[in-house]
Amino acid sequence: MEILSRPEYIHEIRRHLGKQTIIVLTGQRRVGKSYVLLDLKRLLSSDSQNNVIFIDKEKKEWKEIKNDSDLNDYIDARIDSTRTNFILIDEVQEIKDFEDSLRNYRTENGVEIVVTGSNAETLSGDLSTKLGGRHHEIYVQSLCYLDFLRFHSLTDSDESLRKFIDVGGLPGLKPYDLADIDGLRTYCEDVLNTALMKDIILRHKVRNVPFLYNLVKFLADNTGKLISATSISKYMRGRKESVSTDLALRYIKYLSDAYIVHKVERFEIRGKKLLESNDKYYFEDVGIRNTQTLVGRDKDIEKVIENIIYQQLVHDGYKVQVGQLQAGEIDFVCTKGTSRVYAQASYLIAGEETREREFGALKKIKDNYPKYVISLTPMVTRTDDEGIIHLSLREFLVNGF
Repeated sequence: MEILSRPEYIHEIRRHLGKQTIIVLTGQRRVGKSYVLLDLKRLLSSDSQNNVIFIDKEKKEWKEIKNDSDLNDYIDARIDSTRTNFILIDEVQEIKDFEDSLRNYRTENGVEIVVTGSNAETLSGDLSTKLGGRHHEIYVQSLCYLDFLRFHSLTDSDESLRKFIDVGGLPGLKPYDLADIDGLRTYCEDVLNTALMKDIILRHKVRNVPFLYNLVKFLADNTGKLISATSISKYMRGRKESVSTDLALRYIKYLSDAYIVHKVERFEIRGKKLLESNDKYYFEDVGIRNTQTLVGRDKDIEKVIENIIYQQLVHDGYKVQVGQLQAGEIDFVCTKGTSRVYAQASYLIAGEETREREFGALKKIKDNYPKYVISLTPMVTRTDDEGIIHLSLREFLVNGF
């Protein structure tokens, strides 16, 4: 089995080893957490001083490990006091009371623990409660554009970017022909259905399953738009179904906890404070998002571009919020440490009206932080308009700001 390394995650894991901290790889199902763990296993096993204890709860070989007692027995039978022991567990939330077991081994000398999981509530809630915060989460995303090129042996080009926009960055697409649209769509739909079933419907005993699926489609159709629970309820009334705002908020949280969508809050730029209600939502993977809307790509390309920019900003280490001005909205307020960047997403800057909308909003911000417009406008790589940088999407995805 070929494992294509994602070194940024391996580096982050190594940075937190040796601190009596449980390392948790989080993220949506099928974004590559398992392969990061397998790559780590391969690297660790090459050193004879290491003893690797590996468990993959999605494989039948380990199906008998059902609870913390089973897990303790399995580990105790394989632990080696003469070497450094690495306990690696894939999809740890499938083991009942796993946190009780991990708590016992965390403080043992010569023991390191790295696990993966696909539900934020299980991992952060239960672990934080029982371990007193002694864990570190590493969020694993679907492939960024550069990884997409590497995984599919492509060179950077407009055609490669078009494929990325259409099919997204799930690593499991690697065996597929990127021209096989039906096969790619089926795979993405299967990943979504598995995540909905295992991480939401079964876990939370969801009763209104049709609403959950309609909610995913609603969020796909409204990617990058400000959304409130009231707007969702109104949408469902239009479909002859009554849904309370409380239920809408609860199901959105389920989707966020399963990393299927990500909530981005609004930030008042002048007042420098968070605003309540009306958040934006972006999908973990645009390939999955694209399967949930029936409109042609030409009609929703701006939504996909905005989603891709959001994911790249997170990949680059930015905390992302929606900027709110009295006179309008800024798509992204990007913060890293004490630095800040403002960015607008656009499809084409083809006329003065569009230019004024995208550049004008940024010009109304009176501080000196860098400001960017990112678009698919042909022939644009990087230009300067009164201090506002216009970047092509390809340039941004390859070289950042």
